[in-house]
Amino acid sequence: MDLDIDHLRGWIGREEVQAELLTGALVQRFKATFDRSSPIDDGAEAPLMIHLCLGQPAAPTAELGPDGHPERGGFLPPVPLPHRMWAGGALEFHAPIRIGEAVRRRSVIEDVALKEGRSGPLCFVTVTHHVESGGRRALTERQDIVYRMAQATTPEAPSAPAAPEGHHCRPIRSTPTLLFRYSALTFNGHRIHYDGAYARQEEGYPGLVVHGPMQATMLVQLAQEIRGAPPAGFEFRSLSPLFDTHDFTLNAEDEGDALRLWTARDAGPLAMEARARW
Repeated sequence: MDLDIDHLRGWIGREEVQAELLTGALVQRFKATFDRSSPIDDGAEAPLMIHLCLGQPAAPTAELGPDGHPERGGFLPPVPLPHRMWAGGALEFHAPIRIGEAVRRRSVIEDVALKEGRSGPLCFVTVTHHVESGGRRALTERQDIVYRMAQATTPEAPSAPAAPEGHHCRPIRSTPTLLFRYSALTFNGHRIHYDGAYARQEEGYPGLVVHGPMQATMLVQLAQEIRGAPPAGFEFRSLSPLFDTHDFTLNAEDEGDALRLWTARDAGPLAMEARARW
């Protein structure tokens, strides 16, 4: 496939602004999804990563593509590769988001780059999100999005070594209900997360795909639980997919003042690796 990278790089510098009031009801649903509880009164600190549920694109149903994503173009460049995934990112937490405040996100396309992978061309789009809560700077997030032709090797690949178990290890049940609830929280229509027949027959996966942002959220929660305070910075990258066909674990090891974290299914390779620092 011939990609006009010069045309796609014309999207660099584009901006989009979204805003939404953070309600106690949304926080309550977020915490229920992750089996957590805390005050939901106005003024209370919201959980880390709740910003991923706010101000998401609300394209009309008639404007969705066959995969459930909005049709290409608009804010993100119209990359003509069929599969899109969140490859990784980094976050700097400046101040807490508080319930009852207006949360504003200004998103900027920073880069569009073409690379060659094992499965063919890969197009990477880098987006920076600047998030404010109540007019205060709350966090800065870099998001790495990759477009590709076909899925990469799956966790069943025999050449991939099994990930170790961390000093801190938490089991997670990978259920369709969990994946559906997170899709609903983030208004994510991508069918690979809730439509098993589509995931298997159209995209060639063995089952539903566990969201990268949800794994990142769980790892941040684990880091905060271990250290007793939210991290100042968190970075991560996805290495291989997880599916609802296997449960998985959250893992962490001390790394000086930081924590090294990862997800993996039983006897499977690293799925997501991350680092949190304070």
